[in-house]
Amino acid sequence: MSFDPTGYLLTPADGHHLWFLDTRMTVKAGADQTGGAFTLLEWSAPVGFGPPQHIHDREDEAFYILEGKITIDCGDNRWTAGPGDFAFLPRRIPHSFIVADGPVRGLQITTPSGFEQFITELGRPAEHPGLPAPTPPDIPRLIEAGQRYGHQILGPPST
Repeated sequence: MSFDPTGYLLTPADGHHLWFLDTRMTVKAGADQTGGAFTLLEWSAPVGFGPPQHIHDREDEAFYILEGKITIDCGDNRWTAGPGDFAFLPRRIPHSFIVADGPVRGLQITTPSGFEQFITELGRPAEHPGLPAPTPPDIPRLIEAGQRYGHQILGPPST
């Protein structure tokens, strides 16, 4: 689907479904659909999942939690977010999270768009509904791709 200035509608089953790290991400909108304005993902992750601590040089990131709970570290702040909570993580601030109660399901917005290209490159098409089998992250590959997309991998997720 490409940018359509008249708008579009997706059903819950629609979107590009990916397994990225130990998560399931469904791209609902990206650069092609928004003219580069933002990326919107529906995502889920198992208890204990957490991405490496990182910085986005180009994007602001936000989470709206639908189910489950995550503990978020953003700079010097630590928050626990559950259903109905919204967290905004500004660009250039180190951040990470851990799924504390789950599986978690939420919406992720990044602005401007581009994050969907990063997860498409590093992820793989979801082979069935639900989450993938857990696998250790390929940290060298994350670091290399992250550099091209303006993401700095700083270390393991906070505990």
